[in-house]
Formats: sequence, C-alpha cells, structure tokens
Amino acid sequence: MHRPGRSLPASMLLSIRDRRMRKANAAAPGKIGAATTLVASYNVHKCIGIDRKFDPERTSRVIREIDPDVIALQEADNRFGDRDGLLDLSRLELETGLVPVPISANGKSHGWHGNVLLFKKGVVRDVHRIALPGLEPRGAVVAEIDLEGNRTLRVIAAHLGLLRRSRSQQARVVLDIMNSPDLKPTLLLGDLNEWRLGNRSALNTLHVTFGPLPPAVPTFPSNLPLLALDRIMANRQGMISAVAAHDTPLSRVASDHLPLTAFVRL
Repeated sequence: MHRPGRSLPASMLLSIRDRRMRKANAAAPGKIGAATTLVASYNVHKCIGIDRKFDPERTSRVIREIDPDVIALQEADNRFGDRDGLLDLSRLELETGLVPVPISANGKSHGWHGNVLLFKKGVVRDVHRIALPGLEPRGAVVAEIDLEGNRTLRVIAAHLGLLRRSRSQQARVVLDIMNSPDLKPTLLLGDLNEWRLGNRSALNTLHVTFGPLPPAVPTFPSNLPLLALDRIMANRQGMISAVAAHDTPLSRVASDHLPLTAFVRL
C-alpha cells in the first residue's frame, strides 16, 4: 500500500516482498471464537477469471472455500441490459446456507448495481438501495440483519467509482448514512477502488467514522496483489480482527480481485 513520500513502484516492491509474510501470519481457517462472525468482500468480476473464462461455478467454489457468515459481492450482475444475475444463488444456498438480502427491483438481477449481500442464520430487519453520485452508475446496499444469538449488525455493501472525484462524493454519501443517533455496530464492505492515502483519498473522508482504519491488505490484481482496493471497516474500534486476503490457487484465477475476509466480534 502506498505511503506518503514513497513512490508507487517502491510500494509495489514492498507488497511483493511482504506477501509471504502476510500469508504466513494470516489467521487459520475456521472461527476463532464462538462469538465471532466471519465476513468477506469479493469483487467477482462478472465471474470472468484472469484466464478470461466465464465460470460462475468457479466463483461459487471460491465462496464455498471462504464459508463466510456474511459476504458482500460486487459485479455479480451483468452491467447492461436487464442486468441479469450471474450466479446460481439457489444452489449456493443449498451448498453453503447463504441467502441473499432481497434487493433486486426487476427480478432478474441479484442485487443493486451489481452489489449482492448474502448471510447465514438470521433475519433481515431492514434494507435500502442507495444510488451513489458520479459519472458511472454505482450503488450501495444498506441492510440491518438480526444474526443468530440476538446480535444485530448493520452492513453497508458498496462499490465505489474509478474516478477520484466520484469516490470522494460517494464516501460522503456513506458518511451521511452513518449520521444518525443510532450507533448500531456497522460494517462497510466493498471494493472502494482507492489505494491512495492522504487528504485526496476517499479513505481520509471515511476515517471520520470508520477510523483508525485496519491495515491495508492488497487484493488486486489477484495473481500478484499490489493494491488494497477492497476494504472491511467497522464503526467501533476492536470490532474487526484478522483482516486477510483469501489467497488460494482457485481464488487467484477466478477473478481479478482476491476476496477479503475478517472476523467480527459484536
């Protein structure tokens, strides 16, 4: 991840050097405590891998590898036309227990601007679709979920734009969502498309509510991750731990992003 005063090539070299260390220090698979929830964010790249093959089943296998309690997907619908969903969600539910938060407005897409939120063992209390400003059509999903064990979690699943100006505007919309007297434990999951730090970074805007940010974990490109485009953030310090890329032979080829995972204690 780029730091002030350090060139991007130097940052890339550090990322390559530290990759083995990150993998060695990653949390072992499985839950680290009965009161923890495993969450993930995954840009599935319309189920097209770095080998340019369209393979939704391969994407589903990566999700099965992770076995999350809550997962936000980006680019899970076609971008144009009827925006048809690309995954077999019914089969995924049978194999993993993950069910989608009801979002779709047209019955064909899985989510909202490609954002899909899935969870296990809970009840959706509330859900909203948020249109994000910018030149590209972008959106966010806000859902309140009563998880097993009387635990309520608010999740904001978002995919921010490619343009810096748009990302800054979109980050402010996310903060507006948080500007309420309700202090529910809240996660922000998604592809934020931001590797920069400093005053011009959308991450600096989000720091007001979600800071201090957890360590940056490179997830893009999946075959040699250099940039920390994907993020998992919480509005409470100490709420998330063991943030790591899900780096496996399958995930390295299934999309151009690696999934990002973390454990959440409510």
